[in-house]
Amino acid sequence: MNRILIVIAVLILVSPAFAQKYITKNGYIKFYSETPVETIEAHNRQVNSALDSQSGDFVFKVLMKSFAFEKALMQEHFNENYVESHKFPSASFIGKISNIQDVKFTQNGKYNVTVEGDLTIHGVTKSIMENGVIEVAGDRVTGVSKFILKPADFDIRIPKTVINNIAEEIEVTVEVKLEKYKG
Repeated sequence: MNRILIVIAVLILVSPAFAQKYITKNGYIKFYSETPVETIEAHNRQVNSALDSQSGDFVFKVLMKSFAFEKALMQEHFNENYVESHKFPSASFIGKISNIQDVKFTQNGKYNVTVEGDLTIHGVTKSIMENGVIEVAGDRVTGVSKFILKPADFDIRIPKTVINNIAEEIEVTVEVKLEKYKG
């Protein structure tokens, strides 16, 4: 069992009984790169995530091979040449919502949040802090964030032959629709 699954299990099983857990196995991540030469977009709907509503602990894990591209060749290059998914099969985030006390899980509404923690991609871990929105609607909590990442920060090397095809900064959108854990 890998580290992320252990963290998710600990979040769900070990936290105090009065804390509410929210989970999903089909969150969504999109990344977008636009240059004058080419636009690249990929979607992944197989994102595992968990949130502890009391502590703000938040984790997610995504399989890199699950990103779908418009062109099969882009997907092949992404997996084989850039993220090397055979060596680094997943990306993960382990962190927390630092202002979780501002989110009223018993009251429907939208709440601005700050998410901070460690993002691991391509075997490289970086501390990040990003803004997002949590929407509470009944037993469902939706978390959305849009931010910029640089492939170079994660030792993802772009060959010189296609350097003009891929933006230096990639827009990443994360959307997780979490439901109350009923375990």
